[in-house]
Amino acid sequence: MKLLRNSQLISVCIIIAAFTGCSKSNNVPPGSEGEYAVFAWNDLGMHCLNPTYDKLVILPPYNNVLVQVVRRGELPEIVTTGITVSYKLTNNSTSANKRSYGGFWDNSLKLFGTTLPGDIGLTGNGLTGNMTVNDNYYIAEGIPVVPVYDNGVWDPYQIIEVTVTDGNNSVVARTKATVPTSDEINCAKCHGTNAFDDILSEHDSEHGTNFSVASNRPVLCASCHPSPALGINTGPEMYLSRAIHGSHASKPGIGCYDCHPGPTTKCNRSISHTSDNGNCTTCHGTMANVASTIGSGRVPWVTEPACASCHTGVSEVSTGAALYRNSSGHGGLHCTACHGSPHATYPSTLESDNYQSKQYQGFTSEIKSIGSCGVCHDSSRGESDIDEFSEEHGGTNPEKKIGCHACHTVVPVNTAKWPHGYTWKNSNI
Repeated sequence: MKLLRNSQLISVCIIIAAFTGCSKSNNVPPGSEGEYAVFAWNDLGMHCLNPTYDKLVILPPYNNVLVQVVRRGELPEIVTTGITVSYKLTNNSTSANKRSYGGFWDNSLKLFGTTLPGDIGLTGNGLTGNMTVNDNYYIAEGIPVVPVYDNGVWDPYQIIEVTVTDGNNSVVARTKATVPTSDEINCAKCHGTNAFDDILSEHDSEHGTNFSVASNRPVLCASCHPSPALGINTGPEMYLSRAIHGSHASKPGIGCYDCHPGPTTKCNRSISHTSDNGNCTTCHGTMANVASTIGSGRVPWVTEPACASCHTGVSEVSTGAALYRNSSGHGGLHCTACHGSPHATYPSTLESDNYQSKQYQGFTSEIKSIGSCGVCHDSSRGESDIDEFSEEHGGTNPEKKIGCHACHTVVPVNTAKWPHGYTWKNSNI
């Protein structure tokens, strides 16, 4: 497929603008100007928290957001000095004063061995603050966000606003990202209205514990059953994930979305990786498989599917022993910076997940990984058109800027320097 000439593209956009929202007549994606670009992402498709903290407790309010800041240039540079990266949740200024979440702070000493001020999480972070540097990225770990806005509306897809300021306290870059957090874990489908009471009573009956006594509550499940999700890797009993998946594997009519995190919230939202049930078992295995493989060496939250398991034939897609969410390439940029958060990679069914794809590429109808030629072209390979690419997009004064210009003031024509060695073959990437 030949690339559209600049004049052709403008004409097409003028004709279809009213129908698609295409507005590219200035040929400058809105995020490709200025000295800096900033990319932000959540480290999981969904962080879950308990709806209450007075009975059994699986997870606290705890959400991680990572950021990379790039100084734009012919050779872009990831920046970790001379700037401040701050964050705040949109329309969400408190957690402890909503619904029953205050029980986390009331019982934090018993559950987690520390007394916490209201709205401060286990790492000392609140709902606003400055991020800290870790290697070549900034992070706000353990944000105690809950899925309820200040006006009382429940929404598991909270939004974080990230602002970058320079040494003069001038704003140099901004972006937004989804902070997913759901409290749907309640087990009522099988255990009835008072599900947590029922579970603790069954546990007492089957295992000789005494959790029905009020003075023994609340109980943190991971205090006996290790949960790497909480950084607890050893304990007297089997992994919590093995215990739960194994005990429910034979129950009829139980699916992943009954618990992860519930029937309403969508944990996996990536269009290319999603089916009605989240497509969970394709990558993670059935409940029985999860339990049996943990018993034979699999570590929950650590041993996870790899991109290269499905995306074969592209060597640079392999992240080796590292998880996708912890992996980087292309000058040290995290995979998630261009492809999106785990379980919400571009394009996502959720509008807010796609914010940065639009910010750095300008389109509202074609959502792709940042820098994908598939934003405009049916095929994102087009090796026969590389000379035409140089004419349209290369050099110091291109006819049309593209997503690569979010970081690069000059896009190299040498395809060996492009992400994944210029070997992708379809527009879904």
